[in-house]
Amino acid sequence: MNAPVSSSHIERFRDLVASRLGLQFEEARLGWLAEVLRRRMNARGQSAEPYLARLQAEGPRSELAALAPELTVAETYFFRNIEQFHALRDSLLPAHLQACGTRRSLRILSAGCASGEEAYSIAMTLHGLADLLIRAVDLNPVVIEKAWQARYSDWALRETPPAMRQRWFRQDGRELVLNDAIRGAVTFEQRNLGEDDAELWQPGAYDVIFCRNVLMYFTPQGAQAVVARIARALVPGGHLFLGHAETLRGLSQVFHLRHTHGCFYYQLKEGADQAPMPTPPQTGAPATAGPTLAAVVQSSDSWIEAIGKAAERVRVLTDVQAASDVAASAPKRWHLAQALDLFQQERFAEALSLVRALPAETARDADVLLLHAVLLAHSGQLAMAEDTCHRLLAIDELNAGAHYVLALCREGAGDHRGAADRDQVAAYLDPVFAMPRLHLGLLARRSGDRETVRRELGQALTLLQQEDASRLLLFGGGFNRETLLALCRAELEAAQ
Repeated sequence: MNAPVSSSHIERFRDLVASRLGLQFEEARLGWLAEVLRRRMNARGQSAEPYLARLQAEGPRSELAALAPELTVAETYFFRNIEQFHALRDSLLPAHLQACGTRRSLRILSAGCASGEEAYSIAMTLHGLADLLIRAVDLNPVVIEKAWQARYSDWALRETPPAMRQRWFRQDGRELVLNDAIRGAVTFEQRNLGEDDAELWQPGAYDVIFCRNVLMYFTPQGAQAVVARIARALVPGGHLFLGHAETLRGLSQVFHLRHTHGCFYYQLKEGADQAPMPTPPQTGAPATAGPTLAAVVQSSDSWIEAIGKAAERVRVLTDVQAASDVAASAPKRWHLAQALDLFQQERFAEALSLVRALPAETARDADVLLLHAVLLAHSGQLAMAEDTCHRLLAIDELNAGAHYVLALCREGAGDHRGAADRDQVAAYLDPVFAMPRLHLGLLARRSGDRETVRRELGQALTLLQQEDASRLLLFGGGFNRETLLALCRAELEAAQ
């Protein structure tokens, strides 16, 4: 059966997948999604209209379960991002056992467990250190069945430490079979993370949740809902591990960001309730041509000094459309456009006066605090800028811009390690934020670390080409995109 599928059918199918499973698919994948729709229609022997009507009416364990293998990616391997398992064993577990006293059990959820490698890696890492209760769930029934079988290829063990491999696996033909002691520590279930499953998300049910490389597949609203359920299901002070390239930025304000063993993870705040996310700051307008920067940076002791030494700055508000964009993007209730105009003219004292004259309630407005911190940093008042950043982070701990301004402040105070740490946090929280990468590269240049210079400035060079113009305006030190790109290229050439 090859029933026709129209563009409206594909859009409806995409909407149903998003609403029922929380999964999102971009325009570029509509052709692939159409093929999935055709395969499922053929399997059911139905045309598009009755199939979509059935999909809309049925529960998640019927056709939605059959769709799971088609829509989800199950590729994973043991000890993926092994530093997270080290953090779990060496930092989280000792603190948990100390806090719990006589209770030596650890309740862990592996959400989006695929074929079991993650959950079994946790069990191997913590074997003998605590009584483990590991629950692993996934939408795809095919991978759940494979997880129960616990038979894997050499490729699935490509990052497994040799001692772990020797201790916990035995060869059986071309497969490796997991030891029963580890298999018995984990239970697997088919569950839909996009569904508000009261039994799965019981309040305070877990001490640790792994939800790695899962949120990236959800719609923004779906991801926010999943994180809210995770927060509900964790004990106060419980921990959450996400994928290497995932963050809670823009999804939740109820977690502290933690950083140990070379990895980032999250800890639920005490007494946390899900609160509405603040609107991301939108300030600025496209930049125009600016001065050559390489010579200024080479002659300066620091990036923050280079910002202060530059004799000429970009002027962007001369364009009528740019001025209109700034006025539209700034929070109108606080009338920040005039302060931004003065900022672009390097009239920092006047801009600061305007910001300080705003109503008292702006003391907890993230947009105002971030602009205030940037103005203070540009004025050389680094201690006050740092204090303002900390006040902002008390409201929005995952604000990448605040961490970047703190990096500049730390460099200005001579704390280069602290500056690099803040840059790393900013880059993790917002992987497409170019400025912390550029700053890390310049810090590495000063210490003579050419490998880091090449890595960080190479990433900065790529990110700067797509960086949002408003962020260049606010964080670019007064330099425009082409000037910063030229700086990256010059520094990369020097580091070869």
